[in-house]
Amino acid sequence: MAKLKVEVITGERVVYEADDVDMVVVPGAEGAIGILPRHAPLISLLSMGEMRIRKGNDEQSLAVFGGFIEVAHNVVRVLADTAERAEEIDIARAEAARQRAQARLQERTAEIDRARAEAAFRRSLVRLHVARKRRARAGLGAVGGPLEQPQGTG
Repeated sequence: MAKLKVEVITGERVVYEADDVDMVVVPGAEGAIGILPRHAPLISLLSMGEMRIRKGNDEQSLAVFGGFIEVAHNVVRVLADTAERAEEIDIARAEAARQRAQARLQERTAEIDRARAEAAFRRSLVRLHVARKRRARAGLGAVGGPLEQPQGTG
C-alpha cells in the first residue's frame, strides 16, 4: 500500500519528517485539507491551526502558523512560517499568552493594535488546543486548565 513522505520545514529547522504516513490534515487557507496517498498534485496557502499526521493507529499534532503546502508524487511538503510539535508547547506559557492577549482585547484604548492582539489570541488558542489534545491522548490530563476546544474571538 502506498504511503506518504511528509516534511514540515520552517526557516529555522526541520520540524517533522517521516516516510510512512497514512494521512495528513492541514489547515488550508479556505478550510481543512485532507491528504491521502496518491493525492492529486496541489499547492495551497496554509492558515493558522492544527496539522494532524496519522501513521497507523498513531496520530501526531503540530501547531502551524501560515505558510504553504505542496503535494506531489506522495510527498507532502509543508513550508511553514512557524510550526511546533505538540510536545514542544509549554502549556503554562501558552495560557499566559492567551490571558495577556485577552486582556489586551478587552482594553478600549486607541493605542491597542486590535489585529495584532487578535492574532496573538488565536495563536495561543491553537497552541493550547494542540498541547492539551496530546496530553489527553497520552492520558496525562490537563495541565494549565481544563481540556477544551479553542473558541474563536467571535
